[in-house]
Amino acid sequence: MAIVTEQHVPPLEMGDKLTRDEFLRRWEADLSVKFAELIGGVVYMPSPVSGDHGKMDRRVSTWLGVYQAATPGVDGANNATSIMLDDAPQPDLSLLILPEYGGGSRTEGRYFHGALEFVAEVCASGASYDLNQKYDLYEAAGIPEYLAVLLFEQEIRWHLLVDGRYQILSPDDDGLLRSRVFPGLWLDGPALLAGNLRQVLDRLQDGLRSPDHERFVAQLAERRKA
Repeated sequence: MAIVTEQHVPPLEMGDKLTRDEFLRRWEADLSVKFAELIGGVVYMPSPVSGDHGKMDRRVSTWLGVYQAATPGVDGANNATSIMLDDAPQPDLSLLILPEYGGGSRTEGRYFHGALEFVAEVCASGASYDLNQKYDLYEAAGIPEYLAVLLFEQEIRWHLLVDGRYQILSPDDDGLLRSRVFPGLWLDGPALLAGNLRQVLDRLQDGLRSPDHERFVAQLAERRKA
């Protein structure tokens, strides 16, 4: 008679130094862990989300979701684990072009693989690992746009990848931030920070009515036919 021995899987702990495969093995074995990331080979397990973080996350998610709904070929996710290089971050939010429309990422099994076109993080402050270790990972992995919302500083930093390094995207003359990857994705930063979601969405609708967004939708449709 064969004897089956149950393999013991060690728990996932903050600060563990692990390979990506071992990180995923331990995490998948512990259903009690909801948020965990591997950044630079080190396990990060964020503390419970504050009310301010949750409210800002909702605003950014609504803004991105409205853009997604108006742009066939674009998808997005909240808190989805992504395989990037040797690590496995869990961005607060992401926006991506589907692979059949020419996007740079794909879904394999349970996780995203490759370079998502846009990620966003709600950060407690500029000292957060989101703007240090995680910033370095997103830059090295080739994420074209990285939006960071800093709660303590009440600041928005929209990073644009240029020649392999991030540069801060500056507002245009009308004060709006405009995506270079997703035409029509316009952001009124002060309104977002003030919690004025109606104004955020009004300015987004202006972007969705722009010729740039119309051309982008047509380009995505052509890619789908190819």
